[in-house]
Amino acid sequence: MTDRVTRRDFLNGMALAIAAGVAPSQLLAAPPAGAPYPPALSGMRGSQPGSYDVAHAIRDGRRFDLDRVASRESVDLVVVGAGLSGLAAAWYWRQRRPTARILILDANGDFGGHALRNEFDVGGRFLLGYGGSESLQSPATLWSDEAKALIASLGVDIARFDTALDRTLYPSLGLSRGVFFMREAFGVDKLVTGDPMRMVADDIPPDRMNARPPAEFVADFPVSADAKAKLVDLFTSTRDPLPGRSAADKRAFLDGVSYRDWLVKHWKLDEQAADAFYGRTLDFFAVGTDAVSASEAFDYGYPGFGGIGLERDEEAVKEMDEPYIHHFPDGNASIARLLVRKLVPGVAPGSTMEDVVTARFDYGRLDRDGAPTRIRLDSTVVAVRNREGGVDLGYVRDGKLVRVRAGHCVLACYQSMVPYVMPELAKAQREALAQNVKAPLAYVKVAVRNWRPWVARRVHEIGNPMGFYSRLKLDYPVSLGDYRFPRSPDEPMVLHLVHVPTLNAPGLDLRSRLRAARARLYDTPFDTFERHARDELTRMLGPGGFDADRDIAAITVNRWGHGYSYAGSTLYDKEGDDEKIPAAARKRVGRVAFANADAAWDPYVHAAIDEARRAVDELAGKPKKAAKAEKASG
Repeated sequence: MTDRVTRRDFLNGMALAIAAGVAPSQLLAAPPAGAPYPPALSGMRGSQPGSYDVAHAIRDGRRFDLDRVASRESVDLVVVGAGLSGLAAAWYWRQRRPTARILILDANGDFGGHALRNEFDVGGRFLLGYGGSESLQSPATLWSDEAKALIASLGVDIARFDTALDRTLYPSLGLSRGVFFMREAFGVDKLVTGDPMRMVADDIPPDRMNARPPAEFVADFPVSADAKAKLVDLFTSTRDPLPGRSAADKRAFLDGVSYRDWLVKHWKLDEQAADAFYGRTLDFFAVGTDAVSASEAFDYGYPGFGGIGLERDEEAVKEMDEPYIHHFPDGNASIARLLVRKLVPGVAPGSTMEDVVTARFDYGRLDRDGAPTRIRLDSTVVAVRNREGGVDLGYVRDGKLVRVRAGHCVLACYQSMVPYVMPELAKAQREALAQNVKAPLAYVKVAVRNWRPWVARRVHEIGNPMGFYSRLKLDYPVSLGDYRFPRSPDEPMVLHLVHVPTLNAPGLDLRSRLRAARARLYDTPFDTFERHARDELTRMLGPGGFDADRDIAAITVNRWGHGYSYAGSTLYDKEGDDEKIPAAARKRVGRVAFANADAAWDPYVHAAIDEARRAVDELAGKPKKAAKAEKASG
């Protein structure tokens, strides 16, 4: 591995990838004196070293005594977590109580939580990427009226995305999706183009995929002739593998068998042919096909169910059918930025969904004395106590324990952390909160100087079912406000690479698998992410002219040890647990309420917003109009 492209230095504890021949001051937009500008930092971001050390110490037994420090300040509301749900909770509180003093605390060095913004400068070209929360999922069909109203109040016009995201750019260049077969698993490195499978929520129109018929597509797979015949049958057959069973019995059977077992035991694919699907589930489900039920695979359009004779899940149909186009150039980081701009006047110029894309935020204004809303980063909450008509909280910042007094508190942080910082919880609630074991994953951004090799290889996205990166793609082509997407293959581009650590452990329950996978992710250094990015991109795109030494300008690893919220699984959980456990976990305790998408066991923006609204309703009461409407409907 050459070291010509990426060297790593440390700036205020942040790993910074530096492009070859480019000084740090050139790679980063010049920050104001005092601190780096978080969105422009490269290297290891997300759950980076330093952001979780205090939390892990608490997990491992360390405790902090609030009584040994005096209260430093008093506010009306403390929100723990500056992610989308925490920011939405502050927004809802502000609507109820316009003069309230609000303090938002977050352990990370940037606001937004998983809605993290990545900025790059490649040869003077400004590029944006999303480090986590990606898009507004199916807003027309999945979103509540209240969630729609919140983003509308921020100036977000859903219809604007119809023209902001160009669904025709890649198809017009003759590009399709492809699957890469690695020699380690299939005996040869081979890229097969023209994948006919739809993505779960797809931005490419069905008639513009440049897909090949299944038989033609499978013919190029590096597997045996017998396996090819069975794969074609899998894609095209209307045979019912469960003949004579009722619809209820079929659904129960599919609930209890993994998709991999469905492929191997009921479609008789050999292990190598089944491997061609293994990583396809990683980006959406954050687990391989051996931990995704056949029922979920059916609902989300995977092959092998052409004759099953069942109705697909209604919500899955909505996710599949509504175009996946509601995407800012920096993903949902723009939603977080819009919320912060509303909550902290003067933090950034502008007033629209378009001008926020390129607005420069003044991080020095986030936590100013006397401001009605203050956002305090790099502050890990270590203790939460209901006491004497209020809430006492302790947080660690710069190695020091600080105490703050609040009238109320919204915990919009990881739910699994709460039992460690709030000992007054009843045993049943502590156990329920601990059940939300989140899936680890990493979104890796590779800024390249051009994307001609992708056009030469005739792909815009590559599935890599047995690779380190399961999905590699050109960014979503979004132009909004002053931001223009690189339409020419000669222009710099941000590539999106997905890594989900997996564990081959048959018989191990899902939560244990996720914990072990998280440990594996934290043990993976930046160098490993870089090495695999260079290696796999070269093997896939080298025949199209890709040269990692020449073409890669910078790499950002957005690592999320606690990524997708646990969503329940029919393979591992009891029926009804996906409703019973979250309800027990999010039960209000005194003046403390629970938000975050974790509270819904549903890793989506609309869930985060809805849970923020519910938490604020529990503490401050519902708005009069909403309460009257609810009473009238009841």
